[in-house]
Amino acid sequence: MKIILIILFILIQNFANASSKLQIIKNFKEINNIKFNFIQKIGEKTESGSCIVSYPKKILCEYDDLYKKILVSNGRSLVINSNKNNQYFRYALDKTPLNFILDKEFLIEKMNESYEKKNDIRIYSLNLKYENNLITIYFNKNDFNLMGWKTTDVYQNKVETLISNIEKNIDIDLNIFRVQNYIN
Repeated sequence: MKIILIILFILIQNFANASSKLQIIKNFKEINNIKFNFIQKIGEKTESGSCIVSYPKKILCEYDDLYKKILVSNGRSLVINSNKNNQYFRYALDKTPLNFILDKEFLIEKMNESYEKKNDIRIYSLNLKYENNLITIYFNKNDFNLMGWKTTDVYQNKVETLISNIEKNIDIDLNIFRVQNYIN
């Protein structure tokens, strides 16, 4: 009898997780763009700011720091600029983990294949694997909204980004994603 109850409990738990994953995917499919505040940890360093993401693969982040750091992608290039040394860094977007985070269709495909990493009271945590990259994405269990992600950057640093104050499908001027606007 105990074995039957344990098996039944496991089956119910697996069904609940599958149902939640379908809700997350449904919710994510309905997002064309998203605006949010973030806190990002890279090793011991913590940064914060706000971002606007427009799918596919466009992002503008303004950091709350002394040097007014900007991160922007037009879908092909990623530029990081700061007033610190009046210099900028330009990367091919497809060489960075953000390439995956900003690709909604890729994320949905990988969510279908993913597994839940840990069971938390507030968070669904899905692991997505692609080539040598592991991306962990966090979703709110109550409303299935994106809550953040964890990746490894181009310098092999662990990067965890947590987001809040989310606004979805807002009016955006797509010119804000022109990388030329942010090059010194």
